[in-house]
Amino acid sequence: MLGALLRLLSACGGVWPTSPAPASTSAAGDHAAEGRDGLLWWRDLARCHAGELSVSVVQGNNVLEDQCRVESAPPLGTCLGIFDGHAGSDAARFACDHLFPNLREAASGPQGVTADAIREAFLATEEAFLALVSRMWETQPDIATVGTCCLAGVVHQRTLFVASLGDSRAILGKKVGRTGQIAAEQLSSEHNANEEGVRQELMSQHPDDPQIVALKHGVWRVKGIIQVRFIAFFSCVLLKWDIVFVSYCYVSVNVLGAMQVSRSLGDAYLKHTQYNTERIKPKFRLSEPFSKPILSANPSIISRCLQPSDCFIIFASDGLWEHLSNQQAVEIVHSHQRAGSARRLIKAALHEAARKREMRYSDLMKIDKKVRRHFHDDITVIVLFINYDQLTKGHSEGQSLSIRCALDH
Repeated sequence: MLGALLRLLSACGGVWPTSPAPASTSAAGDHAAEGRDGLLWWRDLARCHAGELSVSVVQGNNVLEDQCRVESAPPLGTCLGIFDGHAGSDAARFACDHLFPNLREAASGPQGVTADAIREAFLATEEAFLALVSRMWETQPDIATVGTCCLAGVVHQRTLFVASLGDSRAILGKKVGRTGQIAAEQLSSEHNANEEGVRQELMSQHPDDPQIVALKHGVWRVKGIIQVRFIAFFSCVLLKWDIVFVSYCYVSVNVLGAMQVSRSLGDAYLKHTQYNTERIKPKFRLSEPFSKPILSANPSIISRCLQPSDCFIIFASDGLWEHLSNQQAVEIVHSHQRAGSARRLIKAALHEAARKREMRYSDLMKIDKKVRRHFHDDITVIVLFINYDQLTKGHSEGQSLSIRCALDH
């Protein structure tokens, strides 16, 4: 009986705590430089040419779809990227590999780092990925349904550039007045169909398509596309040797991966009609042909000259913003020491995710990645602390830096 119960829990993705959780890969202590605990990875603090930064990722999907990258070196400066994939990890990993090399090439001319160079890098990455889709179409048609949101930040000298496709978000934490208070300012545009401006943009671009956006289950979606996954997760409480073992349990139809973004890299089936065929899975396939691309890979880009009151910038995939407001996030960063800031934000989001499910944080962290997505998305956070004096003097005190998430896929 006990053996059958254990097998049931394992099959459903529950956790049977017969051994301790995986230990951190770094030295002991709350602010170890780099570490991992189960599905959570972090780099608590590192110096870069723009100041200091903190990075953390937690996996929610069975296959990690978030990717992140930090590159800090002359002549570009400090470059940060978060790539939130959907329908798979291929596009996110491709963008993570190619966007910054494409930016180096685009910025190699006399103009250097500009908004136009960043846009050129995004479009070159899109073109290269679509070429990959074309080459693999005959053997791996599902690659035509894979896409990713992209959020990139570049600090070049004293200028900050933020470029975005999709609904990841960059938030500036800046001092206000003389009281030491911190205020949140959103820097990035979100290309999400839940935004009225995005729906109006889509409808103006597709005036002959009354279904370009549709309200499904209380959420606006591009073409009403919904990807459904059935989840069965059983609950059990067993008392053995005065120890209580608990596995939480839900049975539901979970709506995941619904197409809400209007701009992305990849998603070839929504940009080129030759990929919207019976060769892709029915949940992706559109019943009616389209005459122009439904999604765009043209990023929104802002630039601003950094000021002494600009303290830090939070770059994060939408998994964080499902649970924390902009102001909550900047206050968490502002009220604690720098080391561990990204990990602290992720833990705050996970505590909120657990509260919404009326469960303990510790129990949420025991849930296997096979079913963790029912509770939270992949979450990636990069917090960049701006050293204004260093940027003003043109000093490059931070060593060249390169970081990528060390979580297995």
